[in-house]
Amino acid sequence: MIYLDNAATTLKKPLSLYPAVLKNTIINSANAGRGGHFYSMRASEGIYETAEAISTLFNIPSPEQLAFTPNATYALNYAILGLLSRDSHAIITQMEHNSVLRPIHKSCDYTVIKADRHGNIRLTDIKKSIRKNTKLIVCTHASNVCGTIMPIEQIGKLSRSHGIPFLVDAAQSAGSIPIDVEKLCIDLLAFSGHKGLMTPMGVGGLYVREGIKLNPIITGGTGSLSQSLTQPDFMPDILHNGTLNAPAIISAKKSVDFILKQTPQEIGKKEHFLASRLFENLKNMDNVTAYGSFEKGNHNGTVAFNVYDYDSVHTSEILNDKFKICTRGGWHCAYPAHQALGTEKKGAVRASFGFFNSVSDVAKLTDAIYFISKNKSFF
Repeated sequence: MIYLDNAATTLKKPLSLYPAVLKNTIINSANAGRGGHFYSMRASEGIYETAEAISTLFNIPSPEQLAFTPNATYALNYAILGLLSRDSHAIITQMEHNSVLRPIHKSCDYTVIKADRHGNIRLTDIKKSIRKNTKLIVCTHASNVCGTIMPIEQIGKLSRSHGIPFLVDAAQSAGSIPIDVEKLCIDLLAFSGHKGLMTPMGVGGLYVREGIKLNPIITGGTGSLSQSLTQPDFMPDILHNGTLNAPAIISAKKSVDFILKQTPQEIGKKEHFLASRLFENLKNMDNVTAYGSFEKGNHNGTVAFNVYDYDSVHTSEILNDKFKICTRGGWHCAYPAHQALGTEKKGAVRASFGFFNSVSDVAKLTDAIYFISKNKSFF
């Protein structure tokens, strides 16, 4: 099988991760922060070392400003629901995942910044949408549908100049696009581990800039201030509810170390090269439509496409069943993004490349798509 669904989860991980997962599952399953004994302390130290590595990767000033979560969805909910109230206003983009759309929709009044047919947004539209009660601006770093990279630095500077917290969804960029929370003026950064960071499942995180206070949406289950009936108001304890996934978090350091050694620049460069090669092949193919644009270089390793007007889920099933290629068809938890691209009726097939994919994978997928486009009998 050829695996091209890295935007959902990376299948292949750094070799150093596998023995680490086994080892930590056996010896580091003690409850971190729940005692002063050797095993609890060792688990806490391992978690802190992973936080240090991630802080280095994202230039986070202090590991204490990073809380671990099960995934990016939890991190986004912690940030959005922890900052906003019914009298608040927020600004989001049309390209957001429903991990942003749904908590925003239930929490406050909001403005959606429209995207063009390539998934691009305009900074001027964000600027015009700012109100006196705007309490949060949220933007995905890279679209999980078509791979378009958003102008995060410009949005961050705009947000900072107006004193509005800026939340970035880095689920599709962490590990493959350089992220410096200081340079980019990011106040809150939500990320998943199992995608570009190549960690085990069950690892995500939220960076919260010092000075920003969140109202906890889950309380209890902390190892600190046990005598108090209120949740600790300091990071990371305010968000560390219940038992952390110590084996996965500690093992994740191996993946982060691998990324630091390879560098996000080089990883992203390879993924972009493979995706752009596929995009160029599909762009010149009859009966096939590829979405997004690689002209400005603002694109990651994801390509969205359709064959004829066929249902995208069925096309993806054919690629899996007949050609042993794993892609994802459908609406990718981001229906408004498909409305921007013009694919709201049938969705799109998404091929997302990872660091361990190759030019051969591009060639085999290209041949498969070409064959499907010439044989309507599949449908």
